[in-house]
Amino acid sequence: MPSVKKPEWLRIGRMDREKIQEVQQLLRKLNLHTVCEESMCPNIGKCFEKKTATFLIMGDICTRNCKFCDIKFGRPEPLDSHEPDHLVKAAKKLGLKHVVITSVTRDDLPDGGASHFAKITEKLREYDENIVIELLIPDLKGKEGDIRKIIESKPDIINHNIEVVPRLFRKVTPQANYERSLKLLKMVKEMDPAIYTKSGLMVGLGETKDEVIELMKDLREAECDILTVGQYLKPPSSDLEIEEFVHPSIFKEYEERAYEMGFQFVASAPFVRSSFNAEEADFLLES
Repeated sequence: MPSVKKPEWLRIGRMDREKIQEVQQLLRKLNLHTVCEESMCPNIGKCFEKKTATFLIMGDICTRNCKFCDIKFGRPEPLDSHEPDHLVKAAKKLGLKHVVITSVTRDDLPDGGASHFAKITEKLREYDENIVIELLIPDLKGKEGDIRKIIESKPDIINHNIEVVPRLFRKVTPQANYERSLKLLKMVKEMDPAIYTKSGLMVGLGETKDEVIELMKDLREAECDILTVGQYLKPPSSDLEIEEFVHPSIFKEYEERAYEMGFQFVASAPFVRSSFNAEEADFLLES
């Protein structure tokens, strides 16, 4: 299939390389990874300029090989016991008031890394009880006990990305399960209604508008509070092609429909990613 030409409106502006290097040097010093770098996020420049980053914990090698992702697939290294302390140091040095933490999928670990997520949350609370903690977690194979470990550590927001419409799951993310992901989000609300739930969707992979709307309805039935919708951009290592560059007017339509359905905060635009400008939803925590 011939590649789809990138439209003129899909362009990233200039970046302050000095500020970007400052953040990168700090991360290397503390042996920390970010999903910004590992997944080649298009917003890395804007985030690093603001001295924000989405921390990628438990290494930079994933046990799943999703077609849309540029993170390395293979056998991960053992967990770094110093990582929680290093992450707190980075949050302090960067002056973060809202910290976003995600991970590679670690199906090799007995609890999928749930206790590591919990330990980091607890360490951040010790450092600053008012810091907003957002965890972007894998599906943990839907294991209730492991999900509970994370919930009991009391993050403010738990994000689990649905990624694509159900019809595309086998093609794009074959080791995941649509119903399992919905169940995870619902489980968070059942265990602790005070935690905000969040999910993200990629478009431009051949989905229809009706499929996107139905997915949003499913997320609301799972009591998901926050939604992000962004354009899929093909990483260099992937053979998953872009089917369409979705026009900004369609993203605006998705945003309007999502608010009508009852989502409390929606970010929908071509360069939106699940953790980009995540602090914009912090007003929910003040109500």
